[in-house]
Amino acid sequence: MKDYNISRGTHFYTIGLSYKKADAEIRGHFSLDEERKEKLLQQAKEEGIDGIIVTSTCNRTEIYGFAQHPFQLIKLLCEHTHGTVEEFEKVAYVYKNKEAISHMFRVGTGLDSQILGDFEIISQLKLAFVHSKEVGVANPFLERLVNSVIQASKKIKNETRISSGVTSVSFASVQYILNNVSNPAEKNILLFGTGKIGRNTCENLIKHTKNNKITLINRTKNKAEKVAGKFDLSVKDYADLPEEIRKTDILIVATGAQNPTITKELIYNKKDLLILDLSIPKNVSDDVEELDGVTLIHLDHLSKMTDETLERRKEQIPFAQAINKEIEAEFINWLETRKFAPTIKALKKKLKSMKEAELDFQRKKISGFNEAHADVVSDRIIQKIMNQFANHLKGDSNMTDESIDLIQKVFQLDEPVRK
Repeated sequence: MKDYNISRGTHFYTIGLSYKKADAEIRGHFSLDEERKEKLLQQAKEEGIDGIIVTSTCNRTEIYGFAQHPFQLIKLLCEHTHGTVEEFEKVAYVYKNKEAISHMFRVGTGLDSQILGDFEIISQLKLAFVHSKEVGVANPFLERLVNSVIQASKKIKNETRISSGVTSVSFASVQYILNNVSNPAEKNILLFGTGKIGRNTCENLIKHTKNNKITLINRTKNKAEKVAGKFDLSVKDYADLPEEIRKTDILIVATGAQNPTITKELIYNKKDLLILDLSIPKNVSDDVEELDGVTLIHLDHLSKMTDETLERRKEQIPFAQAINKEIEAEFINWLETRKFAPTIKALKKKLKSMKEAELDFQRKKISGFNEAHADVVSDRIIQKIMNQFANHLKGDSNMTDESIDLIQKVFQLDEPVRK
């Protein structure tokens, strides 16, 4: 990518792992909370990386960034998570340049999601870019790329039906309750964790189960109170968690902790208890299933759920792919213009200099010389010449490098045009 004048890094990479080859436990090893993302971005900045985005969701952890070699990004990921390089090599993927660009389009539009048509991933990608921009590691290439993916996502949602039915883990959890719990409207439901997934789950619970006996608990109580206020729900202190678990029929865990927050010791139920763990890493210890009457469902199970609209959504894949291809081509076309932008800029400067020299000569030579008219005419001629060169360079991508070299040689452009 160095020829495109966009970064000090030689290539643009996507490195990461997802549900396709990494199970929930391994994904947990490489998950990044907000604090770790911040530290990773700061270290990247210190190491001279000028363009990088980090995403970490329940289904995947990925880094999009510029580097001389992908190991620079892999090293950053492993240093800020519990994962090792050896683990990464077994389950990970690395995409380079245009393949990395195509991958972001697939991910951002829900085509690579564990639940086809996932509409939550694009907002996570937006936030990741904003975070990088705040730290100072987001360049114009990344901004243009993310905006192009957002554009494709919107168009796919508006023009296809790929996002109908179950398209998120939060909705899948509610569908599981509706399909497997009798009289869900009458059950006591405890939601532990009111982050993004927790909030979405809460909205889906109210909308689809018509249950108003939902209690919220969050380590930071005021966050739970904000969600509860919107729906007129009950909020309890974090210290009340064991007591509230004893009262509940369904426990939904959506916390962002790096270690299990629900353990065997917290549960003393004398009735059946369904636990849905929507967290990565797992926030419910596996051994809770040893308790009588406890059923534990993790998000990997929920993500495999199908519904009656899935086959219809699969039929929409070619239409979504066509939209991606169209907008990705527009992005690549923009990228190609970056290749010759410094040359065009230097050429314009050279022509302006020639114009000024000629006007100065004619001003001295011609009596009553109309400088204003000459200035307008010469500027228009320069612009027409610039347009001719720009159109040539855009239309002949196979010969761009040769054309750039020729323009530099003919016009003696001695300014550096490539990084």
